[in-house]
Amino acid sequence: MAAGLISKDRLLMWAVAALPSLWLVAAAAGEKVEVTDPFIELHTGPGRGYPVFYVAGRHEWVEIELRHTDWFLVRTEGGKEGWVNRQQIEATLTQIGTKTSFRNVLLDDYLRRRLEFGAAWGHFKSEPMLKVWMGYKFADTLALEATGGQVQGVFSGTDLWHVNLLAEPWPDWRLAPYFGVGVGRLVNFPNASLVGVTTSNARLADATVGLRYHLGDRFIARLDYTQYLAYIADNRTDQYRAVTIGLAFFF
Repeated sequence: MAAGLISKDRLLMWAVAALPSLWLVAAAAGEKVEVTDPFIELHTGPGRGYPVFYVAGRHEWVEIELRHTDWFLVRTEGGKEGWVNRQQIEATLTQIGTKTSFRNVLLDDYLRRRLEFGAAWGHFKSEPMLKVWMGYKFADTLALEATGGQVQGVFSGTDLWHVNLLAEPWPDWRLAPYFGVGVGRLVNFPNASLVGVTTSNARLADATVGLRYHLGDRFIARLDYTQYLAYIADNRTDQYRAVTIGLAFFF
């Protein structure tokens, strides 16, 4: 494989290495809840094995700052910071006086998401494809997304990357469609056994449609259909179709 090209092993390494850091994520900024139980326990860390160092009493307000799986980092009005489990958070009241539900917290996180990281597998024409992406949502319905992928063919391999502008008209739907257009680069390199065939490096344009499904917690399932147009030469373009399914994390 040519130097500098993205290998399948490298893509997998990026996907696996990024997973642990995504378990610690920011909760909705400024989310305040009122304690309704006699007290809630603040632990020094996100787990029952960490000691309790402070208790917040009934009618005290706490602010949710971070979430780590089923544990929430909260700050009391007096400035104490500690971790509270989900069951105790669900027993609190919101600022409008309704009971806090874990689903509401997750939905609010989903609607406020900014960064998304994911990996997907599928087919580029009839050949297997692996890709990873990182997205930044800068408006309620718009996001920028950078994608890197590799296709393993019988006679050649292909590396590609592209940057897309995505539009999601109904961001509050749990199963939401989205659309995107982008530009990038495609590099096709033949197998070493082939004689007289050279590596091609082409400009790339693409259009994509897809479905995003909020599985719960910080997980999203995605199904993408993408039409690629590669500008091989001044008078030649090639078209490719890709279908992928993958899993993403947001924070």
